[in-house]
Amino acid sequence: MIEWSEQHLMIRDAIRKFVEAEIKPRLQEFEHGDTPPYDVLRNMMRTFGIDEVARQRFAHQIAKDKARPAGARRALTDAHERREGNDGAAMALIPIIELCRYCPGMVTAMGVSVGLTAAAIMSKGTVAQKERWALPLLTMETIGAWAITEPGSGSDAFGGMKATARRDGNGSYLLNGNKTFITNGPYADTIVFICKLDDGASDAKHRKILSFILDRGMPGLVQSKPLRKMGMHSSPTGELFLEDVRVGLDRLIGETEDIPARSGAKDTFSIERSGVAAMALGMVEQCLALCVDYARTRVAFGRPIGEFQLIQLKLAKMEVARMNIQNIIFRQIELAQLGKSISFAEASAVKLYTAQATMEVCLEAVQLFGGNGYMAEYQVEQLCRDAKVLQIYAGTDEIQVSQIARNLLAGGA
Repeated sequence: MIEWSEQHLMIRDAIRKFVEAEIKPRLQEFEHGDTPPYDVLRNMMRTFGIDEVARQRFAHQIAKDKARPAGARRALTDAHERREGNDGAAMALIPIIELCRYCPGMVTAMGVSVGLTAAAIMSKGTVAQKERWALPLLTMETIGAWAITEPGSGSDAFGGMKATARRDGNGSYLLNGNKTFITNGPYADTIVFICKLDDGASDAKHRKILSFILDRGMPGLVQSKPLRKMGMHSSPTGELFLEDVRVGLDRLIGETEDIPARSGAKDTFSIERSGVAAMALGMVEQCLALCVDYARTRVAFGRPIGEFQLIQLKLAKMEVARMNIQNIIFRQIELAQLGKSISFAEASAVKLYTAQATMEVCLEAVQLFGGNGYMAEYQVEQLCRDAKVLQIYAGTDEIQVSQIARNLLAGGA
């Protein structure tokens, strides 16, 4: 794929009009108020039939699952399902790009609910679990959270994990632990809670990783108020506290302790990392558009600043970054059309490059705007704050470097 098709551009323009009509006028409300983003996201899904497409794909997948021989497990993740068909990937990425021109946080909130939380259930859950919890997540009827990070773990998600599940007889478990930096945590209706099995015997470092599905309001589960953050204000982030939360086997994803949860989490990280490219493109495109307009109209020393070579250099570097990120997205779309997906190492490389490039573009945009760029009135200030987290969540830049290098040293392409 070397360019967007006419159909892509028509859909892009329609979504752009929606964003500029429904989100742009309320940007300050989402950024500096306490308004959750979910209603406007549901409205967008209804307006463009995204929720109905999700229902159809879900019904198709459930029919396939029920037709499988007993004991056969589905290997595809929800990300693969979203990318089925000749144009599924492009249609999934275009709304992300357009939302990120104004509210990248909304994409994070939507992606964790519709993507990560639903993916964890769709990839490893039983048919009953999918029918009970996944469809409402895929249509955003309910809000989901994927809870892995803990206060003391950071990048060492599994090694530093202290949250536990202890068997309590009759197929039930008691869950305990604290999760932090959880997207949608304050408002989540459905939570995928990842923890270690406390079997009282094995070394904590080598204990099984289990994933449970929790509902808001369960006894012993406390969801904090939204945390105050540097950026991504339209994406509510919070903490979860669990004290002796009792769950049955029906809430253990896959209803067995033998599900390889570590590999499932790795798949989820791969989805999240590769998705950063679409977020990056929207933010870079908007920064570039704002900077070009400002360079044409801002006058200094008697002429538009766009006539100065140092300003032209900034604009040229932004355009190079935009082209590179767009080409990465085109590669992702073309692979999906071939029924393939990028590897875990390549997803890490995509995230590393696009996150760093976006941060550089946003910083240059603030610099180009000068004092105005430092003011909240000008959007480049917000985009710069929002961009920083792309280098942190779903694995820091340093973790991406490690993953890429390990793959190379192991003989990976």
